[in-house]
Amino acid sequence: MRWLRFAVLISLVTVLQAGLSDIIAVSRLNIKPDLLLILVVFFAIHYNQPEAIIAAFAAGFAADIIGSAMGTRIISFGLFGTLLAYLSSVISIKKMPYQSLVIFICGLLTGVTGHLLTLIKGQPTATNAYAIIFWTSAYSSLLGPFLFLPTAWWMRIKTHRYERH
Repeated sequence: MRWLRFAVLISLVTVLQAGLSDIIAVSRLNIKPDLLLILVVFFAIHYNQPEAIIAAFAAGFAADIIGSAMGTRIISFGLFGTLLAYLSSVISIKKMPYQSLVIFICGLLTGVTGHLLTLIKGQPTATNAYAIIFWTSAYSSLLGPFLFLPTAWWMRIKTHRYERH
């Protein structure tokens, strides 16, 4: 992995997640895509296990920085990013509908885990947290696969379209 490119990408996505994603928020619940979750799934699919696990924990740390309860997202992103990294070595997740489904499921799992960890810490949570988790996962799953191509370009990953045979 090109770590300098990764550091720039994670920093840029963190800034976008923290401030600029309010522009594309929908509904009265202020639903916006989880760009850092999309990155976790991207790295779990396209990189080997150690690099994907490091990327998952780094994205979780970045999500904790912009979130309200420190530690919940690094645990949930790290846990499910690790599981997805091991799973993607066995199952190929290259088609957009499958990538979208994986983003949705990971969004639900990380969201519920993060919410439960926040409750355990005694931090306040939204009254409609599970609706927000569901719709955030759905929005992320619709947007995510379309962001994979520019992310692959930035990280200089060759896709099957550009490889010479």
